[in-house]
Amino acid sequence: MAAPLDLDQVQTFLAIADSGSFTRAADEVHRTQSAVSMQMRRLEERIGKPLFAKDGRTNRLTEDGERLLAYARRLIRLNRETLAAFDDSSLEGQIRIGTPDDYADRFLPEIMGRFVRSNPRVELSVICEPTTNLADLIRRGQLDIALVTQCDDARVGEVVRREPLLWVTSASHMVHEEPVLPLAVGRPSCAWRRAATEVLTAQGREYRILFTSWSAQVVIAAVLGGLAVSVLPECALRPGMRVLGEAEGFIPLPDVQIGIMRGHTTRPEIVDALARHIAESLDNISVPPTEAVPGFDAEALAFARARRQKQRQLAPSW
Repeated sequence: MAAPLDLDQVQTFLAIADSGSFTRAADEVHRTQSAVSMQMRRLEERIGKPLFAKDGRTNRLTEDGERLLAYARRLIRLNRETLAAFDDSSLEGQIRIGTPDDYADRFLPEIMGRFVRSNPRVELSVICEPTTNLADLIRRGQLDIALVTQCDDARVGEVVRREPLLWVTSASHMVHEEPVLPLAVGRPSCAWRRAATEVLTAQGREYRILFTSWSAQVVIAAVLGGLAVSVLPECALRPGMRVLGEAEGFIPLPDVQIGIMRGHTTRPEIVDALARHIAESLDNISVPPTEAVPGFDAEALAFARARRQKQRQLAPSW
């Protein structure tokens, strides 16, 4: 039987992968640089593959290192969850979390699963409302934490994910070619609705609001039914949708910034723990495998992703 992996080595491997430096990783795991190097040599011997390659002053992962990365995160996460399950001093109590229904559908399964396994004594109370409503509930002390869209009504304390906001239509219909563009969007206070209508107005393109709803499912149904065009973040894409790009006359929209709002609470330690799980979960969730779905405009989606990557590279490091 093969010997198990050393979790200390796995933890150090993750520190190097995340920091890109043996020196910074040594500070993080409280070891000397030579001890870190020795750990990685032993891990490479155990795996039987080289995990790092020098790239100037940094250490980048090899192809085998990239393969190990996902397993390493799961190992460390499971280790934490196991210890928490047997920790008599673990967190307990109740916490109220709010999120729009489109984020709930895509993100909550991962967030709730991770958090509940690590904190089995904490009761989660979940409220699904639009961002503007959630911001108001936070201000009134009726929510402890909310996952929201960064907008005028919700000045988030921490942005945990960025995604392109995309023009979407049905893959089976040509409603986007109508002379007066029918739209399915949120209420007038919706930031995505404002972004779409401002772009269309600036283009001089005629449109009409055909469907208005706070519910993402209603908007998605209107799009899939070939009744209207809408704007959705990448996480909300569904089979049967088509992403529209500049080739069809739809210019890029601002990115969606997803962040955390915190309320005043008597249990800040639970809020801190949940916020950490949210950030880790959203960082770990990949985008939907939409390129493989018939009807998707892969070129338009690839363009949106490239634009997002370029904006990240140009953004100030602070």
